[in-house]
Amino acid sequence: MKSDEEIMELLEAFDLVGSYRGAAELAGADHHTVARYVALRDAGRAPATGLHRARLTDPFMEKIEEWVERSRGRIRADVCHRKLLALGYGGSERTTRRAVAEAKAAYRAGHRRVYRPWIPEPGMWFQFDWGDGPSVRGTATHLFCAWLAWSRYRVVLPVLDKAFPTLVASIDATLRRFGGAPTYALTDNEKTVTLTHVASIPVRNPEIVQVGRYYGITFATCVPADPASKGGSEATVRLAKAELVPTWANLRPVYASFDELERACASFCEAVNARPHRETRRAPAEMLAEERAHLHPVPEVPYTAAFGETRSVGFTSTISFGGVRYSVPHRLVGERVWVRRHGEEVVIVHVDPAAGPVEVARHPLSTPGRPRIAEEHYPPRPAGPLGRVPRARTAEEAAFLALGEGASAWLVEAAAVGAPRIRRKMAEALSLAKLHGAQAVDQALGICATYGRFGEQDLVGVLDHLSGGAPGELLRASERHTLQPGTGAWGRLR
Repeated sequence: MKSDEEIMELLEAFDLVGSYRGAAELAGADHHTVARYVALRDAGRAPATGLHRARLTDPFMEKIEEWVERSRGRIRADVCHRKLLALGYGGSERTTRRAVAEAKAAYRAGHRRVYRPWIPEPGMWFQFDWGDGPSVRGTATHLFCAWLAWSRYRVVLPVLDKAFPTLVASIDATLRRFGGAPTYALTDNEKTVTLTHVASIPVRNPEIVQVGRYYGITFATCVPADPASKGGSEATVRLAKAELVPTWANLRPVYASFDELERACASFCEAVNARPHRETRRAPAEMLAEERAHLHPVPEVPYTAAFGETRSVGFTSTISFGGVRYSVPHRLVGERVWVRRHGEEVVIVHVDPAAGPVEVARHPLSTPGRPRIAEEHYPPRPAGPLGRVPRARTAEEAAFLALGEGASAWLVEAAAVGAPRIRRKMAEALSLAKLHGAQAVDQALGICATYGRFGEQDLVGVLDHLSGGAPGELLRASERHTLQPGTGAWGRLR
């Protein structure tokens, strides 16, 4: 590439002599170089730009750009090369890769996301997000990661679940670490915060709205699947996982208990908040002392209205709420649970010392006199006096019940009406099964049980009827005849 002075000397020499070779001799260059720069000037292009040389991919550039656009810049060059070969392309894969790289560069230039620097104000924003924590004795944990925007103060809390009560408890602990509550909280679109989206507008969970009113915080959420819009909490999650989760990179040993994980999180927060931040060149703990003047106070009592009201579980595994009995799992007899109304439902939560707040039951809202009992909250119900199932105690009884459901139904119905000589009739049914087959006898016994036929020859009669083939046409009484006595005989009376 010639410098600007050299290019001007070449053009000046050409204008003086009017020939490529003469200008080349005067300027001390090749005549092809003089011809190229003269052609660029005549074409109205800057002399510093090179001429476009025809390539084998030129006839296929529109198709390559189409594939790059359709794939949003993700298509591989080898895939494009295979597609081009099917269209008659004869170039090498190296040439294809250069063309695809140019098309992708043009696509990224036209679709590049523009980031605007965020300059937060003190006391306005904090962000929080969840991260996967280490496994403690085979139990999965989660990391609640919060970040105060202006002072860059970070809080990491280990939890065992991401249920709504755990979220509320984590927010309360975080605000007390901050020493106050900011105005806004930015987080992801989990169901505990956002129920759904309508026309790209997030619909807030009513419970999190109540939490915000209690602490004086307005909850906001980022665009779904867009972690770049809450980069502070994402960075906190990344740092916490890199430091606290045992990996080959940090050689951290496995945690022996949940208390050890809590101490590790506290040490991490103390270390990261004490060192100067690369953006502010000041320690977040030092800046937090200034930002606390812009935070509003946190209520002295934590928010417990999210759990509802306390109730004690009675010996019948039920609680009373609003004058209505609601069942809970029988393992909670004698325990204390929290119950609240959520819309048209009643939600019951038990605070386990190890697992934290866990929802144990959810019932439709009812009225007094109409208890809500869930069968899955109790062990299997024993058979009552009206629901006994035949159980064989002798070999003869086992052989009879082995005929099928019809034999079992016959025994139950015959015993209910007090049919005489049941055992002898059972032995007779076993003998008939050897002649007619167990399936036919079982069918006949079922028919006898349905119609209450428990006489001496009833089973034999039903078997004879079934062995006669398909039943004949049913006879129905005609509408022209009736058994009702009429008044025709009155005419003979004088």
